Amino acid sequence: MPASLFPSVMRTVVPLIAGWLLTVAVRAGVAIDSEQVVSAVTVGAVLLYYVVFRLLEFLGTKLRGTALQTVAGFLLGWARPPAYLNTGGALPPVTYSGESRAG
Repeated sequence: MPASLFPSVMRTVVPLIAGWLLTVAVRAGVAIDSEQVVSAVTVGAVLLYYVVFRLLEFLGTKLRGTALQTVAGFLLGWARPPAYLNTGGALPPVTYSGESRAG
């Protein structure tokens, strides 16, 4: 698997789960009603959709099947898989300009 597959899946899954957990927490009654079930099913369906098409896109890349990669990428909203810059695990240093942006 490419190094970018897991981070790209997690960047989609974590916000969906966090949103669902916030919805449940706001309701705090923890009585499961149909709206909560619909929310959970929606999160699951979106997760499944993303993982299936991301894996098909990855498979298309490995098999040099540009049509499979393009179609799967298109169904994810972008025709190419994400490419992340290799920073060697470190971000560039932050410099302080001395200016304050506060009011």
